[in-house]
Amino acid sequence: MWSIGLAVILTLSFVLAPLAAETQQTGKVARVGVLLFGTPAADPNLAAFVSGLRDLGYVEGRNLAFEYRSAEGRPERVRELALQVASLKPDVIVVLGGDMVPFVKDATSTTPVVMLTSQDPVEAGVITSFGRPGGNLTGVAFVSSETAGKRLQFLKEAIPSLTRVAVLWNPEHPDGEYRDIETASRRLGIHVQSLEARRPEDFDGAFQSVTRARAQALMVVSSRFMNLSRSRILEFVSKQRIPLVTGWGPWVRVGGFLSYGPDLDALVTRAASHVDKILKGTKPADLPVEQPTKFELVINMKTAKALGLTIPQTLLLRADQVIE
Repeated sequence: MWSIGLAVILTLSFVLAPLAAETQQTGKVARVGVLLFGTPAADPNLAAFVSGLRDLGYVEGRNLAFEYRSAEGRPERVRELALQVASLKPDVIVVLGGDMVPFVKDATSTTPVVMLTSQDPVEAGVITSFGRPGGNLTGVAFVSSETAGKRLQFLKEAIPSLTRVAVLWNPEHPDGEYRDIETASRRLGIHVQSLEARRPEDFDGAFQSVTRARAQALMVVSSRFMNLSRSRILEFVSKQRIPLVTGWGPWVRVGGFLSYGPDLDALVTRAASHVDKILKGTKPADLPVEQPTKFELVINMKTAKALGLTIPQTLLLRADQVIE
């Protein structure tokens, strides 16, 4: 009788032990610190990131807790907020904006960090290489060589008479987009007017320069600062009746003329995948910083018609999306 009872106890132990372990694992709440330049409501990539985590089984309030720190558009607050989020010692820190990454890197060398950046992180000096980032940083970079030059080439195909283009960019944003545009402009015989904007008060002067030079189009170099200023830039080109070209499809869907660049939502989802892998034990140093592999050409024909542009059929056939 005693041996039968012992056998039952041992059997139940083997059955219940994994269930208890599973319950304990299920009960664990992942803590993710999130550093934002703006606010959770205004950030253009946060919703896609949270959705990506949800698709991987992470639900806020159940097995996921976010610790947000928001600079609310004030760059002078970023350093202190980076120290704050690091002091919380979350399981992983997510940084939505390349210009904030150096502050987080200075704040912690141990907590895993996943960045979403439109800067070149190698050129900015925050990682050693894309394939082997080293240290505690990894993530996704919205950069790829030659896309800016191709954007100018598509614009030239759309407007064969094009000879003058204004380029709005932030010199404090480390990447090669502006250099690529200059290189392509020499090949295409287009004069590039450089418009530097580091802060919101720089826009008025930049816009006045566009008007004085009678630029035939405006190109915007990708950066978080420019993305946060989207409505102001779109309002200007609408009043001036000149085409706007960017690297982001969402700009074209709300009135821009042409974009050529990566699918941002797909890249943000890849960042969520990095967080998942880190939470499951992978070291950031072993996760390559991903770059876009798929690029989309989007053309807004409604805007083109309003500007009196006739777009060659050959270009329309190459577009991934044509907005009527």
